[in-house]
Amino acid sequence: MNKKELSTQQNEDLLLVLRTRFENNLHRHKTIEWLNVKAKLEGNPEKCWSLNEMEITGGEPDIIEYDKSTDEFIFYDCAMESPKGRRSCCYDNEALVARKENKPKNSAIETAASMGIKILSESQYRVLQQYGNFDTKTSSWIETPGDIRKLGGALFADFRYNNIFVYHNGAESYYAARGFRGLLRV
Repeated sequence: MNKKELSTQQNEDLLLVLRTRFENNLHRHKTIEWLNVKAKLEGNPEKCWSLNEMEITGGEPDIIEYDKSTDEFIFYDCAMESPKGRRSCCYDNEALVARKENKPKNSAIETAASMGIKILSESQYRVLQQYGNFDTKTSSWIETPGDIRKLGGALFADFRYNNIFVYHNGAESYYAARGFRGLLRV
């Protein structure tokens, strides 16, 4: 078995979890049929592995968008708070290396890449917030423009006071309540 492939039982378990979440949250994907999603997933074992990584780290992935031009379903982390298994990380590997003391175990960008997913951009984070009030007690790193990153900064977002806030911080910072949300195109 390939490292980035689930066993038959793991795959069946994942599909059951995803189907249940899909059916319990139809408001997120009103025009999408589960059978079409299942067919796509069955043909993409590496994508199932990535979805399983999202699931086991607390992301609760579900479909938020469908891209007609590429015929792809787009799964977002839909856990109400930033996924528990992906918190206390700095922004990227450059920040991790630069931090001299009390280094976190990992960084958001590299962890996402190892999972086969991308962290959300600001616009994608805003799309997610149309489907609930996410990150009311936590925050999530979001994709940071290169000009900000070059100066040592990184962006994160949360939802407070009925509004989405986007903030900046040093990329090497990390907090127990800050993680990252990802997405996967299937």
